[in-house]
This record gives sequence, C-alpha cells and structure tokens, in this order.
Amino acid sequence: MTTPLPAAPVPANGPVDTSPIVLTPARGSDLDAIWSAVVPETRVRSNDIHLPVSLAYAERLCDAHPEADALLVRVAILLHDVGWGRVDESRIIAEGFTGDWRKAAIRYEHEKQGCEIAREVLPPLGYDDAFIERVAAIIDGHDTRAEAYSLEDALVRDADRLWRFDHVGIALASGWFSMDPATYCDRLRAEIVPELLTQAAIEMALASLARSEALLKTDVLR
Repeated sequence: MTTPLPAAPVPANGPVDTSPIVLTPARGSDLDAIWSAVVPETRVRSNDIHLPVSLAYAERLCDAHPEADALLVRVAILLHDVGWGRVDESRIIAEGFTGDWRKAAIRYEHEKQGCEIAREVLPPLGYDDAFIERVAAIIDGHDTRAEAYSLEDALVRDADRLWRFDHVGIALASGWFSMDPATYCDRLRAEIVPELLTQAAIEMALASLARSEALLKTDVLR
C-alpha cells in the first residue's frame, strides 16, 4: 500500500540523519538480486554511483518516515534511472542536460524504459504484480511529473535529488550541466532545495551542501 502525501514540506516522524552519506551505505543484501539483474544499466550516466548513493539517502528518509512502505521506496529508487541504459547514450548529455532539460523527450523515454525494466526483472525475483505496478507508477514521471502521488513517491523524488548535494554528486552533475562546482552549488540552493518535499530531505540537503561548499572552496573558486 502507498501512503497519502501530506502537504509539503512533510515533517519527519522519525530520526533525521544529516551526517555525511558515506557513513551510512545502504543496509543489507536483500536487494542484491535486483542489483545483479541491472548491472548493464548501471554502467550508463554514472548510475553505478548515482543509484547506490540515492538508495542510501532513501533509507535515511525511510528512517525519518517509518510510516512509509520502505521496500517500495528502496526498490523504486534502485530502479528509477536504469532506463538511461536503454536510450541513445549520445543524446543523454546533448538533450537531457541542456536547454529546457526537464521537458526533453529523452527524459520521458528513460522513464518509460525504466518501467519496462522493472516489469522484466522483478517477476523472476518473486515480486508480485501489484507491487511491481506501484514501483512502475513511481518511476513513471519521477523526472517529468510536477507532483508526487504518495509519500513513497515523494521519498524517491527527494532521494533522487539528495545525492546531488554530496561532493560526489556535485563532481559528476556539474560536468553534465557544463557548470563549475560553485555555480552548480548556487543552482542547488536556488532551484533544487525548493523542490524537496520532506523536511528531512531539506535538512539533509542543506547540511550536505554546506560540507561540500567548504570542501570545494566554492567561496573563492568561482
């Protein structure tokens, strides 16, 4: 079952961990079979970095929101961007990170492909049809839809954004957007923080961004 989404920013009902994400990698091995099934799709657009870091953030958000369906959130965040592995790789940067990138056709394509991958890899691993369709409903529109439909949807969206605030996310994504790190950090603060749907994610983002800006000397390297 999915959980209705309260008005944003949604207050936390559990602990909010704002320490460096490297201190809390994703827990357990219960999702390892899914990881193994999508290894080829993780080798595109740095998904082999983005997805594990995003899963670690998603688990922190689930700790802050114990009322959410944690398995749904964890599986959906693991699979949300695997669709990039089945689109024209030459178009990812050219179309997906320039101009009005939020409405780029390739972003809709990667969401559609992600849903198809979820429907391919999850049934043999014992996940039932109803669960798989809830996963697909979150993947579909996670980049292009303006609103979240449930708390689980919101947690996936926030986890997808939170990795950008860590120094590893800044190192990768600033290059994708052809920005220097200081300019990209400014963009995170001005554009991405307001998109976060939970108070826990806002606190995590601001704490991580402050550490990253200090580490990368963005006050002078601009």
